[in-house]
Amino acid sequence: MKNDLNIDTKCVQAGYTPLNGEPRQIPIIQSTTFKYDTSEDMGALFDLEAEGYFYSRLQNPTCDMVAAKICALEGGTAAMLTGSGQAANFYAVFNIAANGDHIVSSSSIYGGTFNLFSVTMKKMGLEVTFVSPDCTEEELEAAFRPNTKAVFGETIANPALTVLDIEMFAKAAHRHGVPLIIDNTFATPINCRPIEWGADIVTHSTTKYMDGHGAGLGGAIVDSGNFNWMQYPDKFPGLCTPDDSYHGVIYCEKFGLGKAFITKCTAQLMRDFGSVQSPQNAFILNLGLESLHVRMARHCENGQKVAEFLNQHEKIAYVSYCGLPGDKYYERAKKYLPNGSCGVVSFGVKGGREAANKFMAALKICAIETHVADARSCCLHPANTTHRQMSDEELIAAGVLPDMVRLSCGLESAEDLIEDIAQALATL
Repeated sequence: MKNDLNIDTKCVQAGYTPLNGEPRQIPIIQSTTFKYDTSEDMGALFDLEAEGYFYSRLQNPTCDMVAAKICALEGGTAAMLTGSGQAANFYAVFNIAANGDHIVSSSSIYGGTFNLFSVTMKKMGLEVTFVSPDCTEEELEAAFRPNTKAVFGETIANPALTVLDIEMFAKAAHRHGVPLIIDNTFATPINCRPIEWGADIVTHSTTKYMDGHGAGLGGAIVDSGNFNWMQYPDKFPGLCTPDDSYHGVIYCEKFGLGKAFITKCTAQLMRDFGSVQSPQNAFILNLGLESLHVRMARHCENGQKVAEFLNQHEKIAYVSYCGLPGDKYYERAKKYLPNGSCGVVSFGVKGGREAANKFMAALKICAIETHVADARSCCLHPANTTHRQMSDEELIAAGVLPDMVRLSCGLESAEDLIEDIAQALATL
């Protein structure tokens, strides 16, 4: 058997290989604690001197098996699961940036992440400079400061559907000696592997396409193992200097560049904040991962057909979908997303907010939900829901116009979805 399996095979097989007589499916280790014969045995775990499990707030075998699968899909060296995608993004940033530090972020990101950075983490003493995903290299360079610790962006922004120039952002980050963190939720590793374009840390809301069935909340963080933290010890003391809470361990020295980031994130942040993913949710997530490669192709096929229909409809003001020739991100998507982007289409209904809400209320197949990237089609008016904490000016800067509708095409018949959309538009 060849060393590097195709990603389709990894979706099904990676992360867990049963031995003789062991369960074929990943077992659910539904236990908060683990028994040891001596205090010395358990003490070695607390000292990070031995591998194993002692309390599921830090690590759990089921969660680790599923994290290993996601790590293999993204091409990383280590990974961990979190209780949500929001927790994954918080941990990924806070693991290396805190009070007195600064990060650069694309302005076109999920509204919850925008609020996390601009409000909650600001209260923690961390400053953020938001830049347009379409900024020039010069504009991006101008955003950096001496205390910048990371750059953040989304492969495909939720819900604006901007496509980030990952390579440009990665090169800028590396010129300044900081990592690029990419939220790859919408593209998934099936359609884009940001590490191959220079990203250092990849995050996911596994609640979306990875789970794919609206069954279990979750998040994930994957480390590429490529960023040399030890080259910048003054910038990243948490990874390069002794951790007093673990008897002076230096993560990069003890665990190497491939595991230092995730080990610290687990041993410190998961220990102290506790945003765990349950073993049951991890099991459900793995079921979704096993068909991810099959489902993403259908989501993209449906998204393309719906986008093409909307693009020709007289009652639609605009359509954002990078698979459409003429779309602002069409050429960039050919580089980063040659096999398709996702099943989410954003568009404006002529008549503004009122018309958008009337249109959604008339849909029969596509349900109004605070969700996206599901087997069942759903839609949302972001300005009134996920992004309602933002002003109109902030909405426009994030690429989320007040009249925008976000439609997530599921796995139904594209013909039925288009008929549903057509009858809803006919009511306007």
